[in-house]
Amino acid sequence: MKKQIIAVIIPAALLVFAFIACNSNSEKTETEAIQPVPPEIKSVFINGDSLHYVDVGKGETIILIHGTLGDYRLWLPHLDTFSKNHRVIAYSRRYAYPNKQVVNDSADYTVIPHAEDLASLIQSLNVGPVHLVGHSYGAFTALLTTLKHPELVKTVTLGEPPVAPLLMSVPGGDTIANKFFAIVKPAAEAFKSGNDEQGVSIFAAWVIGDSNFYKSLPAEARSAMLANTLELRGSLLSNKPFPEVKCEDLKKIQTPVLLMKGEKTTSFFSVIIDEVDKCLVNKEKIILPGATHGLQMENPGDFNKMVLTFIDKH
Repeated sequence: MKKQIIAVIIPAALLVFAFIACNSNSEKTETEAIQPVPPEIKSVFINGDSLHYVDVGKGETIILIHGTLGDYRLWLPHLDTFSKNHRVIAYSRRYAYPNKQVVNDSADYTVIPHAEDLASLIQSLNVGPVHLVGHSYGAFTALLTTLKHPELVKTVTLGEPPVAPLLMSVPGGDTIANKFFAIVKPAAEAFKSGNDEQGVSIFAAWVIGDSNFYKSLPAEARSAMLANTLELRGSLLSNKPFPEVKCEDLKKIQTPVLLMKGEKTTSFFSVIIDEVDKCLVNKEKIILPGATHGLQMENPGDFNKMVLTFIDKH
């Protein structure tokens, strides 16, 4: 039962939040209405394949790491703010747009290669030690990288990392995990039958709480989500999406850590990040007002301010 529960718990850092954030404010100022020119997309060949990224600004390096169903584009609205006094790199993790990797066997999907990619990215670009800012699955990626390569990381911000194995040591953790499993099982079945769009639609409905949400999105929004389904499919169908991470492992981290959770996030993410907080020794924990798991997409102003304040301390 333990392995089954861990195997089906996946992050919900969905691209849909970006569209929610963009659509939630219908009144735009003249400045906000002006769309900046997107930065040049670059690529780096690491671990046998190419990963794409954007690179702006000067100063100490901040690397932004997106979650599931997202890609580097999720961070574009934040680049101007973060790059005022820092060099900022936002990259698309393996399998995300516009990368060309494929998942050979979803049953073997895991977060570990993403952490290996991140370490190799830092080394290849010769930018370490860096400030890592990760969201959801990207936060788990940042956490593993910090565990394995502390010499590459100056600080790390973890936005609701789904460190699912920690639920097994929490009273009532099995109940939280089983509830999540019951919700996402239909999405997994849809992916298993080859209906990726239905899988994304079901999963988005769970995140947003609206069964018609996916259908109501503009065609370009649905297309952007579908361009990043490989990871979600792999996570849902994997036998081992997450490595075993124990409290004892987290206690070894000396790197300064900022833990962030949304004020309105689900118990799944809230319980996990509270457990991570108990295990770390050099950490701060903050709550992002008004946000669920979308965090930086739902409250970008406070997100940017809180993260940069933490980074500037170190």
